Amino acid sequence: MPKYHDELDAVLRALADPTRRAVVERLAKFPAVVSELAAPFPMALPSLMQHLRVLEDAGLVTSEKHGRVRTVSLRPGALDVLHLWLGEQRTPAERQADRLGIHLTRTHPKET
Repeated sequence: MPKYHDELDAVLRALADPTRRAVVERLAKFPAVVSELAAPFPMALPSLMQHLRVLEDAGLVTSEKHGRVRTVSLRPGALDVLHLWLGEQRTPAERQADRLGIHLTRTHPKET
């Protein structure tokens, strides 16, 4: 188990919800105020705030409050732990595919 598994678990739990994934996709473009983020979703503002709290607890987003306006941003490098884990999973699969390719080449040489 990787030493960063707690962080990875938090990110995966946060991204398991389609609303939170949509918020992250939107914030990947540029920061937004909460009211802009809430507009496309058929839910009350407190419900969206709960989603934002989950994303913030997972370290995916940050927020700043200026007066009565809260601006939310995607934290730089927030998805690095997910990218790292996916890369580690891809490597063994790629090695297996390479071995399979070598085996098939040896057992079924191309006819010329």
